[in-house]
Amino acid sequence: MRGAAFAVALTLILSSMGLATGDGAETRTHTVTIEGMRFQPESLTVAPGDTIIWVNKDLVPHTATSEAGRFDSKDIQADRSWRHTVREKGDFAYICTFHPTMKGIMRVE
Repeated sequence: MRGAAFAVALTLILSSMGLATGDGAETRTHTVTIEGMRFQPESLTVAPGDTIIWVNKDLVPHTATSEAGRFDSKDIQADRSWRHTVREKGDFAYICTFHPTMKGIMRVE
C-alpha cells in the first residue's frame, strides 16, 4: 500500500508541473479515483497528449474499458493504477467490464 500511495503522490507532484510538448502547449496528468464502486470524477475533460491515471482504491479489481474499443486497462487490482495517454479528440465513454454499472466519460478537446 505504501508504494501505491507514493506513486499517487509523485503523480500529483509531476502533474502540477506539466510537461512541454514542443508546440508551446503543456500536457497534464489527470487522476480518476476508483472508489466505492464509482469512477471519480465520472466526467473528465482533457486535451490531446494528456495522461489519465486510474487509481483503484476499492478492495476488488476493476477495469477502465472504452465502450468503442479505444482503450482497455485490463485488470486494475486493488491499490494499483493504470495510465493512458490520449491522442485524438472526441468523447470516450468507458465502463468497468466487471461492474458495468460503473460508467465514466472522457472528453478530449
